[in-house]
Amino acid sequence: MHISHFANTIKTVWVTLAAVLVLATVGMVGRVMADDGTANNSQHLITIYDGGTEQTIITRAETVGDALEQAGITVGQTDQVEPAVTEQLVAEHYNINVYRARPVIVEDGSTRIRTVTAAQSPAKIAESADITLYQEDDTELKRVDDVVSEGGAGLKLSIDRATPVNFVLYGKKLPETRTQATTVGDMLKEKNVKLGPDDGTSTSLKTGIVAGMTIEVWRNGVQTVTQEEAVPMPIEQVKDQDREIGFKEVRTVGKPGKKQVTYEIEVKNGKEVGRKVIQQVETLAPVKQVEVVGAKMTNTFSGSFAEALARLRSCESGGRYDRNSGNGYYGAYQYDISTWANWGGFARADLAPPSVQDEKVWETYKRRGWQPWPSCKVKMGLQDIYR
Repeated sequence: MHISHFANTIKTVWVTLAAVLVLATVGMVGRVMADDGTANNSQHLITIYDGGTEQTIITRAETVGDALEQAGITVGQTDQVEPAVTEQLVAEHYNINVYRARPVIVEDGSTRIRTVTAAQSPAKIAESADITLYQEDDTELKRVDDVVSEGGAGLKLSIDRATPVNFVLYGKKLPETRTQATTVGDMLKEKNVKLGPDDGTSTSLKTGIVAGMTIEVWRNGVQTVTQEEAVPMPIEQVKDQDREIGFKEVRTVGKPGKKQVTYEIEVKNGKEVGRKVIQQVETLAPVKQVEVVGAKMTNTFSGSFAEALARLRSCESGGRYDRNSGNGYYGAYQYDISTWANWGGFARADLAPPSVQDEKVWETYKRRGWQPWPSCKVKMGLQDIYR
């Protein structure tokens, strides 16, 4: 056989073998990947990134955890895996990231905390150290040069805290205001507050920011302010003649409502000089509270309790339940507002019916005797009546 003819024959054989191998590979891939985007025979192509290493496997594992186990990768309790180890494998291809826990030093002002975490973001690292980060706080995450001096920690998270201030914007106090600015003017720029020609501030724009300071921005002239206010819950009291005065039981628990109230406010030099309501919208209806209260008069005195009340009323108010003395004391028994304490749902004693005022006296007497009425106690002889 001619040498060139032999060489061509050998070349043809290798080309044929290569074609067979390509067809076999295509056939194998075709068996692994179906046209509908799912994996045939429950097989999945998994790429695993573990630190600086990468490996790819074809597996029939049902979960991410099973795939890692098949790849010989062990995950500790403080390590993190994305997707989670419990994730079911249903797609044909996955990328799995394994984040290994490592020691991190967290510096928060003068506080230094060492934590072991797999978290990648500053917020999550701080959370692992039981430290709360606020949106305005600045953070820096960097490698540690001297690992030995830091106890093996290779990373350090430094936190630059924003300064908390009280910020009142056009009459409304904003919650949890914090700033990295050094002056009031810079803070307003940071918060995108642009002062108009009629606007003023409670302090100079050049004033330095100090923790806890109050910064107010107002607009001189007439303006509207809308704020949320509580709607008092109505209280219905059901009198029980079989229960002694002073007994109270909540039958149905009530709940205050909410409303949006729009005021027209006139401001001069940052001070409110006039206000009127121009609109009210109830956003949450209150729930009525039903209370059972005792109405049974129990004679626990050597004398008549009704007679004692009559003597006390006569001394304190001339017997008038609607008495407003003009000195901060109200009703037949002259209660001030704080001692009356919205008894029976009435703001002042003189606004309450006689039965409610009598009940309040009984409640007071059970706790303090006649001590709240020292002058009338002596004048009307109430010292001779005992519980």
